[in-house]
Amino acid sequence: MLIEHQGRRPFIHESAFVAPTAVVCGDVTIGPHSQVAFGAIIVAQGGSVVIGTQSIIRENAIIRATPQHSVHIGNYVLVGPNAALYGCTVADEAFLATGVTIFHAARIGKQAEVRINGVVHVNSGLPERAMVPIGWVAVGDPAQVFPPNDHERIWAIQKSLNFPLTVYGVERSPNGSIDMKEITRRLAEGLAEHRNDQVVVAR
Repeated sequence: MLIEHQGRRPFIHESAFVAPTAVVCGDVTIGPHSQVAFGAIIVAQGGSVVIGTQSIIRENAIIRATPQHSVHIGNYVLVGPNAALYGCTVADEAFLATGVTIFHAARIGKQAEVRINGVVHVNSGLPERAMVPIGWVAVGDPAQVFPPNDHERIWAIQKSLNFPLTVYGVERSPNGSIDMKEITRRLAEGLAEHRNDQVVVAR
C-alpha cells in the first residue's frame, strides 16, 4: 500500500517490488531492483527515506524518518526481518540482521554488519567493515561495542549522546528524569498528521 503524507507520495522504481501487505508512506524513494517484503513499514514522517539499488527490506521491518532525521539506505543493503531503523544512514553493502535496531543519527559504514538483535545507538558511527555481534550494543563515534549486560560502560558513553534530545528534542532534567508528558505530546502531534493521509495505490 502506498500512502500520500503531507502532500508527498512514494516513488517506486519500475523495477522495484513492494509486497501487497507492505506500507510505504510519504516522501519515500525506492530504487531499481529493490524489494520490500510482506509486512514491512516504511514511513517518511517529516523527513525523507531513500533506498538505493537492489536493497532488500525483509518481512516486518520498520523504517521511519522524522523531521530532524531522514533515512538513507545505500545500494545492495540487506535489512533483516523485524529490524527497526530510525533516522539513520546505512552505507552500501551493509548487512543488518533479524531484529537489529539502528537509532536516530546513527551511521553504518560500508560493508558493516550488525548481527541478530544488535543495536547501534543514537549519534553513533559504526566504521566500514565493522561488526556488532549477536545481541551486542554499539555506542559512540567511532562506536565501541559492548555485550548487553555491560550497562555501566554503555551508559558512560550513551549519556553524552543525549537520546531524549536527539530523538524527541527534549532535554533531561538535572536529576536525569525525562518529561514524558512533553514527549508524548510531541509524538501525538506528529502522529496526528497522518489523519489526512490518502491511499495512492493498494496492491
